[in-house]
Amino acid sequence: MRMPEPDAAVIARKDEIAQALSDLFRADEKAAVITDPVQLRAFECDGLSAYRMRPLCVVLPETTEQVARVLRHCHEHKIKVVARGSGTSLSGGALPLADAVVVGLSKFSRILDIDYANRVVVAQSGVTNLSISEAVAGEGFYYAPDPSSQIACSIGGNVAENSGGVHCLKYGLTTNNVLGVELVTIDGEIVRLGGRHLDAGGYDLLGLITGSEGLLGIVTEVTVRILRRPEVAEAALIGFPTAESAGACVAAIIGAGIIPAGMEMMDRPAIHATEAFVHAGYPLDAEALLIVELDGPAVEVAYLRERVAEIARSVGANSVQTSTSEAERLRFWAGRKAAFPAVGRLAPDYFCMDGTIPRAKLPFVLTRMSEMSAHYGLGVANVFHAGDGNLHPLIMYDVNKPGDLEKAEEFGADILRLCVEVGGVLTGEHGVGVEKRDLMGEMFTETDLDQQQRVKCAFDPDSLLNPGKVFPTLHRCVEQGRTHVHHGELPFAHLPRL
Repeated sequence: MRMPEPDAAVIARKDEIAQALSDLFRADEKAAVITDPVQLRAFECDGLSAYRMRPLCVVLPETTEQVARVLRHCHEHKIKVVARGSGTSLSGGALPLADAVVVGLSKFSRILDIDYANRVVVAQSGVTNLSISEAVAGEGFYYAPDPSSQIACSIGGNVAENSGGVHCLKYGLTTNNVLGVELVTIDGEIVRLGGRHLDAGGYDLLGLITGSEGLLGIVTEVTVRILRRPEVAEAALIGFPTAESAGACVAAIIGAGIIPAGMEMMDRPAIHATEAFVHAGYPLDAEALLIVELDGPAVEVAYLRERVAEIARSVGANSVQTSTSEAERLRFWAGRKAAFPAVGRLAPDYFCMDGTIPRAKLPFVLTRMSEMSAHYGLGVANVFHAGDGNLHPLIMYDVNKPGDLEKAEEFGADILRLCVEVGGVLTGEHGVGVEKRDLMGEMFTETDLDQQQRVKCAFDPDSLLNPGKVFPTLHRCVEQGRTHVHHGELPFAHLPRL
């Protein structure tokens, strides 16, 4: 992985830049500018911790207007900016740069409004995902997207990466549950997209911002839809003798017209690691495990419970255990949500990959990953959202062992190439960041990338927002961000210019 070369002139002006940023805030305003090398170490990486870089400095604003002042200043002085929520990104999306200011949003931690009549919550971008559900639980509501890191990840970060979670099969990703955002552009303009209504007229700018990985602006406020808790929710643990039979069960359930609230799959290494860590009651004799959650009216859940068990046994399941209480259901899910730290006990380091494939390709892809594991001599544990084909292979390695990191990177790249090869995509919810940046050409043509970069240039013509992420080659924006130069030529030069 190569990041853009740092601007030595900017680094030399570090103290001057930090002082200028401090001067943006009045004496009565609570804002911090961090320059101490020791304190900066807390910001030098995100969840993709194999890569580290100390930022130029960190600004911790607590109002949208303060964010606007910082961006306005950075825009005027051509200083790079990286936005950071909770730092749980698993693709290097919040990885700082040596010549960039990190805008930390940890002080944006308030829920501003709970509107049960319209079934929405308005929260600052630093509010954690789980906090939204906890805030409305007393009235029987919840926020559906639930990443495994929901206890820590911020709602603003969820918007940046279009995060999912174990319940995204039935209830959708972040983009399906966000109604509005407040956004600060690189030149300090504060804009609102969407609101409390279901849809807005005109271009879908809200959809454009969701999943844009901090390349187009900094989100400071988010309006999300909340849902009523279902009358009944049950989770079933279904053990299989092979991963192929578990994959066949996934396809059969969906093919039968059943859409579970969640359908997760784990292979043998992940099952054993998780059970030793959480003691969730997982079947240790299974080669693959499905967790299938059904929710809705009691009579519907009772019927679907039997149908799912019947389908599972028809494709070779050797055990079916259904939760008999809410505590047991939560324990089943606690194991799944703790799978990543559980696997962390098996090796000094691991990469958590993220790719999505057609469900029918699950058996083939799992077999190929096993072959890759043997080829690279690195272990892999599989935990993924089986219902929508979103894979999360955990590649285990030891960064202190010479060559291991490089092998893990190439192993991960081969998995992602395989995902694209079978008709899938590079990412399901973690984003591109720096991890998948240089693989974008595997999925997109040069024309595709040109069009994506035109959007980037329209919002950020100087490429100051989160540079070095997503795009494998940085092009210079011209004509006020409407297009860019590639190989010294304007694309589509034969067409009239606006």
